[in-house]
Amino acid sequence: MNFSRHISIAALAVSAIALPIAAIAQAPMPKPERVQFAKGASSKAIKGTIKGDQSRVFVVNLRAGQKVSVKLVSSNASANFNVTAPGAQQAMFIGSTSGASFQDTVPSSGDYKIDLFLMRNAARRNETANFTITIGATG
Repeated sequence: MNFSRHISIAALAVSAIALPIAAIAQAPMPKPERVQFAKGASSKAIKGTIKGDQSRVFVVNLRAGQKVSVKLVSSNASANFNVTAPGAQQAMFIGSTSGASFQDTVPSSGDYKIDLFLMRNAARRNETANFTITIGATG
């Protein structure tokens, strides 16, 4: 009985320590920003700044067969973006391996997510990136 009581107390102590560490390690998810083009426009340029582990998430609604383009210009080479199709678990474009410009014809209709972030090395150093990300769609 005494042994199981010690085990329970130890398990409780470990969970009390692990929970705050897990919360600290995970940056809060940014609120997605809906991208809408001005009347008659087929693209939108968004300027801003991210620092450390901050990120921005942009959502654009596209129709199957539309051509989408995303271009990132940043003051920090460690700034990147990924593009994820609606309902997908993995990105269809990974900026850290494919560059700062993406163009493709989208295969399905729905909300496409564009995650803008600093690579881990820059985020750990709490670096800043001033950026302009241009999102476009035609067709």
